[in-house]
Amino acid sequence: MAEFRLAVVQLLVTKVKADNLQRACTLVKEAASQGAKVVVLPECFNSPYGTGFFAEYAEKIPGESTQVLSDTAKECGIYLVGGSIPEQDGGKLFNTCSVFGPDGKLLVKHRKIHLFDIDVPGKIRFQESETLSPGSCLSMFETPYCKVGVGICYDIRFSELAQIYAKKGCQLLVYPGAFNMTTGPAHWELLQRARAVDNQVYVATASPARDESASYVAWGHSSVVNPWGEVITKAGSEEAVVYADIDLQYLTDVRQQIPITMQRRNDIYNVSVVHEG
Repeated sequence: MAEFRLAVVQLLVTKVKADNLQRACTLVKEAASQGAKVVVLPECFNSPYGTGFFAEYAEKIPGESTQVLSDTAKECGIYLVGGSIPEQDGGKLFNTCSVFGPDGKLLVKHRKIHLFDIDVPGKIRFQESETLSPGSCLSMFETPYCKVGVGICYDIRFSELAQIYAKKGCQLLVYPGAFNMTTGPAHWELLQRARAVDNQVYVATASPARDESASYVAWGHSSVVNPWGEVITKAGSEEAVVYADIDLQYLTDVRQQIPITMQRRNDIYNVSVVHEG
């Protein structure tokens, strides 16, 4: 199928997990009713984002939150990219995205590979590694429409991951993410457009809605970017569902017009996988 509708849910996350799950479920069903075949939720959609919250809200997978995702995907007959949740496994915590198919089955589980450890003096310091452990696997899944690569937030800064996904046939990259009020206005859209243009793919990002009262204030502006680097849909800062019609023939046309995939000098340089997982 050359075209399909993608929906990105920008959820206003609260400290009440049950409310987050119910609201996410409602908005996913709304997206499906508007024809979305693939729906993406934001990073940490079931809990506030912060090192002080991860352990408190962490679950095993399968667990409460992923069961809701599974049931909703099956009820709606969609592919559901479950943002991320704090996952507890083997005495460690991970920032994990679970993807479910139209039959409700778990297709892939992506643990955030690159942990968000930054220090911008006078603006923001955040160290995910204080509580979280990094994942060690690439994460892709097949749909009848195209192959999809999954990253979480800080993963988008690492162009090598996107290059590998594209090399492995992914035409859509999804990044649930929660950039903040410092990195958001500076880099959020820039990175999405860069990954899209570099690899001639569609890129979708799903942020939590902005809550000025939260300890970590998300930038919002969930977006979808096409292979030409154009932002084709973008939310504001508030809770919203935004849609994009993904046109894979357009992707093919762009790759024919500017054929960088055939022009790469693999005799001089290469990006390769060391550990696929």
